[in-house]
Amino acid sequence: MMAPHESVVPGQWPAWGWEDVALLMGAVLPSLLLGTGLMRMLRWMAPGLFGVAAVATLTYQLFVYAFLIGALFLLISWKYGQPFWKALGFATGFRGAIASVLAGPALAVSVSFLGVLLRAPDVRDPIREMITGRTMLAVVIVFGVLIAPFMEELLFRGFLLPVIARSVGPWLAIVLTAVLFALPHGVQNEWAWQQLMLIALAGVAFGFARVRTGATSASFLMHASFNATQFLGFLLTR
Repeated sequence: MMAPHESVVPGQWPAWGWEDVALLMGAVLPSLLLGTGLMRMLRWMAPGLFGVAAVATLTYQLFVYAFLIGALFLLISWKYGQPFWKALGFATGFRGAIASVLAGPALAVSVSFLGVLLRAPDVRDPIREMITGRTMLAVVIVFGVLIAPFMEELLFRGFLLPVIARSVGPWLAIVLTAVLFALPHGVQNEWAWQQLMLIALAGVAFGFARVRTGATSASFLMHASFNATQFLGFLLTR
């Protein structure tokens, strides 16, 4: 366990705590409702474009992400007066950036190999099903390689992991955060335990990068290159 003066971000405990985690969780439902309302308005204004299931789904997800970032900003910068990106561990010029990028493909290959050993079932992938042409391919890749990893790392390794680490230490926090990271992927993966285990193991690697470097940027770079490798494998096997 970390000593009182230590932190996932060296020398600094997060200003926020468990009550703020509860507040952010409370912001999820309003974010979903606001996103739904905006999507209904967009479908009414432009039924041709936003009537396409893939466009509607990704736009809705972007709205939800935007509202959650807004809630995070209120908690961190407005409530505690902290510099938003720095407090969440997003930094440039940190040591280990190149290693983080290179670790993503190695992790993706390792996870795929382990999936074969575990006989992980093939499950329906709603994200890849959105790829109906070159335009949607580009949109899905940008979303899956950049936007989704950015938000997931912001929430799990940037915001949540430091709070858990303050309670149980960084290494157990890595594991607990990885489990919480895997659970939202349950429905998408039909709750196959093999798939959830693989996602959790990837989450452990992302958390290790966060703790080892002190930068959420590191886990984001690893996550992004991990997803990019998976997309590349998907394209090569089409």
